[in-house]
Amino acid sequence: MSTLTPAAPRKSGHARSTSRASSTTGPLRHGKSRMDPTRNNTAAGIAAWLLALLFAAPVMWMILTSFHSETDAATNPPSIAANLTLDAYREFFGETSGVSPWPSLINSATASILSTVLVLVLAIPAAYALSIRPVKKWTDVMFFFLSTKMMPVVAAILPLYLFARTVGALDNIWFLILMYTSMNLPIAVWMMRSFLAEVPVEMLEAAQIDGANLLLTLRKIIAPVAMPGIAATALICFIFSWNELLLARVLTGVVAGTAPVFLTGFVSGQGLFLAKVCAAAVVISLPVLFAGFAAQDKLVQGLSLGAVK
Repeated sequence: MSTLTPAAPRKSGHARSTSRASSTTGPLRHGKSRMDPTRNNTAAGIAAWLLALLFAAPVMWMILTSFHSETDAATNPPSIAANLTLDAYREFFGETSGVSPWPSLINSATASILSTVLVLVLAIPAAYALSIRPVKKWTDVMFFFLSTKMMPVVAAILPLYLFARTVGALDNIWFLILMYTSMNLPIAVWMMRSFLAEVPVEMLEAAQIDGANLLLTLRKIIAPVAMPGIAATALICFIFSWNELLLARVLTGVVAGTAPVFLTGFVSGQGLFLAKVCAAAVVISLPVLFAGFAAQDKLVQGLSLGAVK
């Protein structure tokens, strides 16, 4: 008498699909990945460092040249291992030339800082009206701000000069501050509008329920939240004002001349001048570098605000 062996139970459809998926993905899961993320990150880091060194090489060369004598700085090919000296810096600060750069540096700091403060005072309420409480046809307003940057400054320099001469504002630091404010205000409004658009509306509604007025809302609610954007806008406006040359060259003279104007008149066309030009450029660039280094965390947050949704 034969014995019947019970047949093995058939796998269900779900079990078959699970076993097939496990058999398919098993080697990929436990095997070595074809793309090594560590190797990719290392290569990206090396490439970033190489690009940073490439962009920083001219600056490093300028700093090194500023510590050379004029004879060593003018050699071709340049002498990297030449003796270091402070003669170029002594000449820039007037120890040997007798011309001090401090009035021009103070004028640049005054015009840049005060114009930046005025820009923020005007741009933040304007951005509030264009983003959080948008006015009618706010897109037309934004286009008007943008259109003011389409005309080059050289096209308006003659009317500005004639107006300043008529009202007696030539070689006046306050007129230069007004020009810098009008120059930076459109870009500040555009930047601040994108930053204030990220402020949660619920916070503003809660402030209104608590009875906060507009000034209190701007100072206590909006300013702390949008501080990275405010810092980024302030730094960019400060850099634009500090580096501006054309308006300062035409509208100022001896009294209100700025650092870039002093730099253009510091070098004569006679003799060797490469080392002292590099020394002057290093000194004039330091305030911008210090400001960027002090606000680097806020600058990164502000420029990346709203970039990733």
